[in-house]
Amino acid sequence: MAHDLTPAPRDDTPEESRRTRLSRTFDEDAELYDRARPGYPPELYDDLRELAGAVPGSRVLEVGCGTGQATVPLAERGCRITAVEAGPQMAAVARRNLAGHAGVEVVTAEFERWPLPQEPFDTVVSATAFHWIDPAVRVAKAADALRPEGALAVVRTQHVRGGTEEFFVEVQRCYERFDPATTPGLRPPASTDFDGSDHAQEVARDGRFGPTVYRRYERDLTYSTADYLELLRTYSGHRALPNAARDGLLGCIAGLIDGRYGGRVTKRYLLELGVSPRRR
Repeated sequence: MAHDLTPAPRDDTPEESRRTRLSRTFDEDAELYDRARPGYPPELYDDLRELAGAVPGSRVLEVGCGTGQATVPLAERGCRITAVEAGPQMAAVARRNLAGHAGVEVVTAEFERWPLPQEPFDTVVSATAFHWIDPAVRVAKAADALRPEGALAVVRTQHVRGGTEEFFVEVQRCYERFDPATTPGLRPPASTDFDGSDHAQEVARDGRFGPTVYRRYERDLTYSTADYLELLRTYSGHRALPNAARDGLLGCIAGLIDGRYGGRVTKRYLLELGVSPRRR
């Protein structure tokens, strides 16, 4: 089977024509999203403290908080957070998860249309959400929200080669059968194939930020068949499939995991943190 590895396809570059529609799928089952989506490694929060100024008492604006996977750890580290989330169901779950943290406010609003408060923020954070924000607005509004010498911190998540590698080769047959948009022979690229410079270039074009500094983290997470299917049901591309195609796809994947991999598979994630300092 031929494999197209160059250029490495990103998980966080939705087609502009589908961006808004796909972004709304997450709110359809916020409880599933909260249960199935993994959080972020502790060392990422250490780097947010060191590189982005997300320290106890700092004012943090989080763009697209989801159900609070990154918000809760930041709150536990003493940040004062305003978290903006477009999905009302996602925002409701985030408020529940953050109920014990007095210094956090969850706002239900689209970031593009949300009026910025007069007092600037020390840090703007967006964890696996910045790509859903209108590209004509996201960097400029983040710059508007920051104080001089504040920082924009964007986390991007990719599925990369590793874990149960042969499963991710074989499972493409399921995708090719049930999702006509699947590229034939596709498999996860190596982490070294990813180039984050597109984000750095986008930020630089605004003219108000210094050079973007990157940190990378890789980790393997192992899933049972049921847990892996729950994870897939949170992905916008899977949720957007017609019901029959999605059911067929998930059934095919479940049969493969149970039949050939003993009911468990391991997925490798690459997380990229890009921190861009706001100029004076």
